[in-house]
Amino acid sequence: MKTENLRINQLSPDGYAWYISYLTALDAKDITAYGAFLADDCVMWQNNQPPVQGKTAILEGLAGYWATFGTLEHDLTNLYGTDDHFVLEALNHYSRSDGQPVTLRAVAFTDRNEQGLVSSFRFYTDVTPLFG
Repeated sequence: MKTENLRINQLSPDGYAWYISYLTALDAKDITAYGAFLADDCVMWQNNQPPVQGKTAILEGLAGYWATFGTLEHDLTNLYGTDDHFVLEALNHYSRSDGQPVTLRAVAFTDRNEQGLVSSFRFYTDVTPLFG
């Protein structure tokens, strides 16, 4: 993960540390570690796709998606909001299945419940170059 390009961070130190841990699990494509951050009733939206309801369905979908490319590294540029409701603007650096590097602009909105678990997340990025 890259944080040296982070211009704006409105999260508290604890909220930022939590989010870095969350993104570390995501970048590692560690489905078990990532799942520990999600509420059982979490909802995921990706671009204009129908929402995916529930932790189990989300993890199954992400495991399949993560198998379609090599690596992922978040490069944080801006982080706006509160510790419970925030949005990340980032450059996501991927390696495609053929090893070619691809960088995609992305925005992700995240909401956390009273227990500190992710209750919903919405991410927007054009992944076409990842598979082209």
